[in-house]
Amino acid sequence: MRLTALALLAATGVHAQERVAFFGLTLLDTSLQSSASGENTAEQDRLAQLEEMVAERFVQEGYELVDIEPARKEIDRVVNLAKCYGCDTRIAVQLGADYSLVGEVQKVSDLILAINLQLRAAETGEMVKGGVVDIRGNTDESWQRGMRYILKNRFFVEEK
Repeated sequence: MRLTALALLAATGVHAQERVAFFGLTLLDTSLQSSASGENTAEQDRLAQLEEMVAERFVQEGYELVDIEPARKEIDRVVNLAKCYGCDTRIAVQLGADYSLVGEVQKVSDLILAINLQLRAAETGEMVKGGVVDIRGNTDESWQRGMRYILKNRFFVEEK
């Protein structure tokens, strides 16, 4: 993910001004179907695809993604950085980022899922941009369509 994002930054010639600590996405599986069967490899792959999509889009839009590895020990102690009472923004400040970017995919069932993405100011914790979308269907296409909708309509809306 990180190498692709850096390559895109170099290719676009954009000089990033604002630094983002992207902590990835968390899968919250509250469905009864998956609880009995254990971890779903296809869903983990979809999560990785969405993370790549988000990282690429932010780089294309001129943001610099900071390396989060120096805070790996602290990050790994938290189950869900999207719901950790501001620990994401505190870590982002430590990493020298202007923003924290976190998200989650909640699986209610194999038919109903919700995708959430939030960009918060590192210094204040205030949400700058965010979006949630409900999707129907647990497929690569439905997950990608949901994230594209959030990025297009909540984060990178063209001003008219």
